[in-house]
Amino acid sequence: MSGALSPYRSHPRLDGSVLLAVCAGVLVLVAVVETAVRGVAAPAVAGVFGCLVAVGEMVRLRLPDDRVQAPIGLATALGYALLSHLPTEGRASHSILQTVAVTSGGMLAGALPHVLAGRSAELEGIARRVLVVAGVALLFRPLVLDEDLFAAFDSHVPSDYVLLTVVVGLVAWPLEAVLAAGVAASQQWGPFRALLRNELGAFFGIGAAIASTGVLIPLATWEVGLWGLPLVTIPLLLAQLSYRRYAAIRRTQVQTIQALSRATEVGGYTDAGHARRVTDLALAIGRDLGLPERRMRVLQYAGLMHDLGQLSLADAIPGGATVLVTPDERRRIATFGAQVVRQAGVLEDVAEVVEAQSEPYRRPHLPDDPTVPQESRIIKVVNAYDDMVGRATSEDARLEALEGLRLGMAYEYDPRVVASLARVLDRVTPAPR
Repeated sequence: MSGALSPYRSHPRLDGSVLLAVCAGVLVLVAVVETAVRGVAAPAVAGVFGCLVAVGEMVRLRLPDDRVQAPIGLATALGYALLSHLPTEGRASHSILQTVAVTSGGMLAGALPHVLAGRSAELEGIARRVLVVAGVALLFRPLVLDEDLFAAFDSHVPSDYVLLTVVVGLVAWPLEAVLAAGVAASQQWGPFRALLRNELGAFFGIGAAIASTGVLIPLATWEVGLWGLPLVTIPLLLAQLSYRRYAAIRRTQVQTIQALSRATEVGGYTDAGHARRVTDLALAIGRDLGLPERRMRVLQYAGLMHDLGQLSLADAIPGGATVLVTPDERRRIATFGAQVVRQAGVLEDVAEVVEAQSEPYRRPHLPDDPTVPQESRIIKVVNAYDDMVGRATSEDARLEALEGLRLGMAYEYDPRVVASLARVLDRVTPAPR
């Protein structure tokens, strides 16, 4: 899902991804220096884990909503952080900083082929994964490195070890979600709680697979040696292939919807870029209001296709500005657009949002209408705003459009959505259209 507000430039601010990269960079530098000075414990084991992390980074996965994840690489890194027993050498004595040095080295080595191929290194994702591994190592490695604690720990039955590693391993999923939500909050200005909920949901399936594989890796290494590493990661590889196929289907669906949304522009019914501008602003408002990820996807699709009903018009509306026509005409356009969406085989929720976008959020002398979805209210406000502003980019044009929306807040435009639009516009500067 697009995270950028394309027709606008954000005001200068501290980008959380930069802060994340700096923190991870400092940690990696310290870890490499400390490991070089003290020497690498069990270098053969470290080399095998580092190579597998690199391979996992090379075959990283782009999730359906454009989030990048390296399931095999992160699971292997977590396994190295949770490793307590070596096949022949007894206790795994590598330190917290060596864990960071080995796994970060593997991640950077795995990112190199992507850079050479002209793709992004995804340093933000690498930094996030480094900090997740460091957090898990910080919780678990002291138990192994302290002789007294390890003696008590080693005397327990394997089931106790499994329980402990599961608890520590499950820290990885919420920790990565917290870091990702923090970066998103700094870039998108959305409420942190809603963004965290979305990140937890987005990483739930793949995060559970990564955490469980990360727990199994040290157990397999303990029992069958380093040969257990590829055996344990095969199920995760198959899951990754399934995710990749699902992501490809989702991307194809979005591309189809984007192509369909341009029908009104090609036919001269709407201005070029109108659907994209409405969608980007609607998504920004959705984030500001804390909509969950699924409803954000519905909002994105509905925003792209909200004007398809104009294809039913014998004569195009000047500039495609539906705000200029009568309520009955807007309702007819919305109904026809919903029919087109249903015939296109898109989610039924999207058709309902498109159909309800012409409805006021409340009727005279009646309370707020609960049958009008929040997504419809957002599209109604943003569409009217873009129609009012037109191609103007001045501050006066924006203020005049906002004032026009405020005058309609009694029945037509939801005051919460209008207030959110004002907040979003305060954070950005319009660029030439």
